[in-house]
Amino acid sequence: MNAETSLYNKVDLAWLVFLTATGSILSVFLSEGFFDLSIFLSGILCVGLIAIGRREGYLIGLYNSLSYAILAYGNDLYGEVYLNLFFFIPTGILGYVMWRYHMTSGKTVIMRQLPWPWRACIAALCFLLTGGLGLVLEQNPHQNTPFIDATTNVLSVVATLLMMWRYKEQWFLYILLNIITIIMWTLRTRAGGESGDMMVLMWSLFLLNALFGSWRWHMGAKKATELKEEQDTGEATCDEV
Repeated sequence: MNAETSLYNKVDLAWLVFLTATGSILSVFLSEGFFDLSIFLSGILCVGLIAIGRREGYLIGLYNSLSYAILAYGNDLYGEVYLNLFFFIPTGILGYVMWRYHMTSGKTVIMRQLPWPWRACIAALCFLLTGGLGLVLEQNPHQNTPFIDATTNVLSVVATLLMMWRYKEQWFLYILLNIITIIMWTLRTRAGGESGDMMVLMWSLFLLNALFGSWRWHMGAKKATELKEEQDTGEATCDEV
């Protein structure tokens, strides 16, 4: 293990400890019961592990997706319910398996990045899908904030796919997603929604984690690119000889 890898391991551990400790302390004061507490802590631990490139985050995310769907159902956020039950749970299993074949010696996933043209295509796709899904959700008379709900659904789906394929651009979408979701749950809190204040806190910590994840994956993708270039140079040298 070289000095750079050792440094990343220390930073990763420090971040995970900070995230879980902060979440645990704050949740004790805001949670209305063990169920709310379990949603909060499983969500924090899940995103924290993914931010440092550990695939165990997928396993914890399975419980978080199921429990969060139950809470969202109680708040009439049906888009969130469908998303967690029919997308996050299957992709959580698939993502865990896919990451298994792309791990470093330090047991973190090999990170990579998309070229700019693909980033533009993804942005356009998110915009179009959000508008279409918002119109669909609007047809449900019991649906709250249909276009906000649609935005969080689309960003979650696209970011999750990018995460499964190990692209750092997932974090750009997660930052935007977390900001919008904080707004959504703030509106539900003002309307007297169930456990709204707890969800605002949870998604605020998710936002901090997304900012950290953006930096961590940027550095990880940069390192992976440098290693690949070194390998390509070495292979070219051998071919010349």
